[in-house]
Amino acid sequence: MDQRIELRHLRYFLALAEELHFGRAAQRLHIAQPALSQQIRQLEKIVGVELFRRTSRSVRLTDAGATFRPRAGDLLGRLAADLDEAGRVGRGEAGRLDIAFITSATAIVSERLRAFSRRRPDVQVRLHDGFTVDVLTALERGTADIGIVRDAEERDDIDLAPLTTERLVAVVPTDHPAAGNGRVKAAALAADPLILFPRSAGAHAFDVNTQPIRDTGNDVRVAQECSNWHTIIMLVAAGLGVTIAPHSATTLLPAGARRLELDGPPAVSRVLLATRRGDDRPLVRAFTAVSESVVAGRGERSNDGAASAR
Repeated sequence: MDQRIELRHLRYFLALAEELHFGRAAQRLHIAQPALSQQIRQLEKIVGVELFRRTSRSVRLTDAGATFRPRAGDLLGRLAADLDEAGRVGRGEAGRLDIAFITSATAIVSERLRAFSRRRPDVQVRLHDGFTVDVLTALERGTADIGIVRDAEERDDIDLAPLTTERLVAVVPTDHPAAGNGRVKAAALAADPLILFPRSAGAHAFDVNTQPIRDTGNDVRVAQECSNWHTIIMLVAAGLGVTIAPHSATTLLPAGARRLELDGPPAVSRVLLATRRGDDRPLVRAFTAVSESVVAGRGERSNDGAASAR
C-alpha cells in the first residue's frame, strides 16, 4: 500500500461517512464538491479498495469503508490528544518533573509539592532523596530538575534561592551534665564525642553545623558518622555522644535525648531551592513560581517543621 495518506484524507473521509452526501460534506468542510470527490477517489486509490458505494441517488459505506471509519476516527482523536499534550508540556501544564531533596527538608518539599500538584495535576513528579552533594550532582548531570538542599556550597552551574532558615540546637543525652538546663554553651560540648553526618555529604553544611564548636577555638572531632538525623539522634539518646542539629530535626526526640538552645552568636541553617543555571523550561519555572507563592502566601518565617536527614 502506498503510504502517501494525509490528514485531510481522513478528515474528508469521516465527514462524508457521517453525512453520506457529497454536497453536505463539502459544505461542512468548506470546500468545493468536486475537490471532495477528487480527494475521496485519491484515498480509495491509496487504500486499494472502494470505501463508498455511489449511485445517482445515494452514497453509502462499503464493508471496507465501515471497517475503516472507526480507525480513522481513532487516528485523528489520538493526534488531537497528542497535540494537546505537547502544548500542555510546552506550557508546563503536563510532563514529568524530577525533584531531588535532602530528607531533612521533607516537610518543605511536601508543602511545595501539594501546592504544585493542585495547580499542575497532570504533571508526574518523581522524588529522589540523598545528601546535599548528591542532589547538586543530580542537577548537574540532568537526572534531577529541581533540588532542595541545606547549606549548599556555591557551584558555577547551579542557582540557589533561599526557601527558609532555622536555628541550630544541641542534642545531648539526658544524663549529660548540661541536660538539666535549657541552654548550653558550645564550649561545654567540645570534649564530648560528636555524632554527625560525614563532611563528604556536604562540606559547607558540615561546616555550618560545627561552626559553634569551632568558634570556641576547639577542633571538631566526629566520633560517629551517620547518614540521617533519626539515626544520629537515636545514638545520642543511647548515650554515645552529642550533636548539633537543625531545630526541625529535633521536634520528636526519643527518650534519652534532650534538646538545648545554644548560647552564643546565632547559628542558623538555610534550606535552598537549587536549579541548573539558565534552565528556563516551563515545568521548572512553574515549580519555582509555586514555591515562591507558598512563601509569599504565609510571609515565610524561620521554619521549625519536621525533618529526618541531611
